[in-house]
Amino acid sequence: MNIVKSLGLFVLAGLCEIGGGYLVWLWLKSDKPLWYAILGGLILVLYGVVATLQTSNFGRVYATYGGIFIVMALLWAWKVDGFKPDKWDLIGAGIALIGVCMIMYMPRK
Repeated sequence: MNIVKSLGLFVLAGLCEIGGGYLVWLWLKSDKPLWYAILGGLILVLYGVVATLQTSNFGRVYATYGGIFIVMALLWAWKVDGFKPDKWDLIGAGIALIGVCMIMYMPRK
């Protein structure tokens, strides 16, 4: 699988997990109607399906996804919740992203 397609799947999986989890969060924490939780749960199931579209093994895919999730969670918090990441958030996310790209995309024999 090429890197662009793989990264696109990681981003789609992240949107499903964060978006689905956010809907459940709103239902529990902000007294939103039950349909928020149901929709969130369905989106979370979709996240599980999207992640399996990667062609590498489970461990490598989920390790890589963890780093991409860190970056996406900070972006979501910034754009949706108004949380402003500080320099340490950004440095930590950058380190995680570099590490997971090495895990997933470095050539192997």
